[in-house]
Amino acid sequence: MKWYVIVGIIMVMLCAPVQAQSMYVGEIIEITLRTGPGIDHKVIAMVGSGERLTILESGAEWTHVRLASEKEGYVLSRFLTPKKPNELLLRELNEKYQALENNTGRFQEVNEKQREETERLQSELLQKGQLLERITESYEKLRKESAEFLNLKSNYKTMSSDLNEQTQRAVQMEEALTKLQKRQIFRWVLIGAGILLVGFLIGMSSKRQRRRSSLL
Repeated sequence: MKWYVIVGIIMVMLCAPVQAQSMYVGEIIEITLRTGPGIDHKVIAMVGSGERLTILESGAEWTHVRLASEKEGYVLSRFLTPKKPNELLLRELNEKYQALENNTGRFQEVNEKQREETERLQSELLQKGQLLERITESYEKLRKESAEFLNLKSNYKTMSSDLNEQTQRAVQMEEALTKLQKRQIFRWVLIGAGILLVGFLIGMSSKRQRRRSSLL
């Protein structure tokens, strides 16, 4: 047990320095990445809004950061924010929405297959109904011409019972398909409403930030 505790402590100590803080460049701007903490240092890259930076050393005016491209340098601290910019959030929402649309296409394929299966069952039901009509005609004819009326009547009842059972199964399957389609439509309506609400909230937030910026 002691060995497990010691190994766990060593792993935590090894992992702790790797977990660096992440920050983002603020809304709709582009800032410079310099070799040192000051405007007299050389510009080595331009960093756009929404780009994620790894904080190596925080400072009141300048912050030492690392880009995703592994470049390291200094940027002005006032342009950094721990929150994801609205532009990045909107891009992520669009990606999620695209994924939902792809899932909707797959669901539509499933629904189409279920619809085709329902049509097939309905066609079989129609054929069985026509078969029942022919059997009924044969029954009437045989009843008049044959002395085996009782045996024929028994066979007729058996086939009628089988047909009724198959008819009930087809109706149950069609009802289940209808309920499934209604649930799926309701689910996608809720998802679409959620996406619109998030977009609306993001838009309102952006307007408020612009108003505050204009007042400043």
